[in-house]
Amino acid sequence: MTSKAYAATFDFPAVLKPGDWVSWPQGTGEPLGLTRRLMSQLDPSMDLTLFTGLTAGGTVTSEDAARARLIGLNGLGTNRVLVATGGMDIIPTHISEVPALLRCRRIPVTVALIRVRPTEDPDLLSCGVVADYTRALVDSARVVVAELDERLPLTRGDALIPRKRIHHLVARGPDEILMPDPDPSTLDMALAARVAALIPDRATVQLGIGGLSAAISRALMGHRELGIHGGVISDVHVDLVEAGVVTDAYKGIDPGQSVTGCLFGTRRLMAFADNNSALSLRSVEYTHAPAVLSRVRSLHSVNSAVEVDLSGQVNAERAGDRYVGAIGGQVDFVRGARLSSGGRSIIALASTAASGTVSRIVPSLSRGVVTTARSDVDAVVTEHGIAELKGVPFAERARRLVAIADPRFRGDLLASLARTQGG
Repeated sequence: MTSKAYAATFDFPAVLKPGDWVSWPQGTGEPLGLTRRLMSQLDPSMDLTLFTGLTAGGTVTSEDAARARLIGLNGLGTNRVLVATGGMDIIPTHISEVPALLRCRRIPVTVALIRVRPTEDPDLLSCGVVADYTRALVDSARVVVAELDERLPLTRGDALIPRKRIHHLVARGPDEILMPDPDPSTLDMALAARVAALIPDRATVQLGIGGLSAAISRALMGHRELGIHGGVISDVHVDLVEAGVVTDAYKGIDPGQSVTGCLFGTRRLMAFADNNSALSLRSVEYTHAPAVLSRVRSLHSVNSAVEVDLSGQVNAERAGDRYVGAIGGQVDFVRGARLSSGGRSIIALASTAASGTVSRIVPSLSRGVVTTARSDVDAVVTEHGIAELKGVPFAERARRLVAIADPRFRGDLLASLARTQGG
């Protein structure tokens, strides 16, 4: 179906049907003009489900749970409050599976809201900043409404959308979501230095976002000829390229191109990405695919955790009774790094939480939530050291994990270990 005439505004009641699932891209991909208008017109009688990934705009609030069913992929960004108040339910799935779940209707999105900009081809539009599962949203939806927004960078690859898939093209709102890197803490920098020591020159690196990722990027400034392949990049990527640290020359695939699914940054990152052939936006069906990751040379994945138990199991989702994280792409990249020639998987976390009152190296995981299995874990890093776990038996890996815990908790951890071992 070809798009209708360009419109200055949009009225959702004209296209919504009872029981519709409405969704939009993550982070910077959210079309704020459309989502705010949707929320202003939301009526409980519509019986809608709103499905989101990471949110950063605060468009949906806890009060909206009384007007629509809220379902998310994670407890990140502004989703955290929604989950904490019981307003949002979570689908526990690997991010790599989301496009397939959309297309087979297990996640039955019927209305997709996106941001687009023109390209040199009148038959194609670019989503600009988010390509992770955006095309699958568009392909599976009955109705696609798009804001035409020339503030977006011109990106291609899997960010391209056929114009004929857009049913309603509307004017952009005045605001957009930008996501500056947080300033790393002293603890972040100490932890980052240990992580950077595990990453050799000419490695390919996968990082996330947040203070620790920003710190690791800074700690890599002394490295040479790194490549980037991951799910998201932020402004610090520009720093690494401009410093000559990232060249993408030795990746094994996609030579000369940093590959990512999302641009979560500010105007600086958007300007860098605009019409830049050295940056490729791809779907999670590419960025997270085992067959692709196995071809990446020396892939070093770096992921965070809420806690790690003494057997090496990783919980990246739940802190006590609160769902605060995600399965996301962690397992995809942990396993992908193991498939990569010369690759390594690194789990990095501060040794304590709650102002140092809670150990994040624990005898057992909160509520038994296992994000990454102990059999998949390679190295665990805290500010106190590195625990190499690959190929290490239970008793020794427990001792190594205790050694990188905060010293104030090591005695209790050893006592717990002794009890489980019967001595």
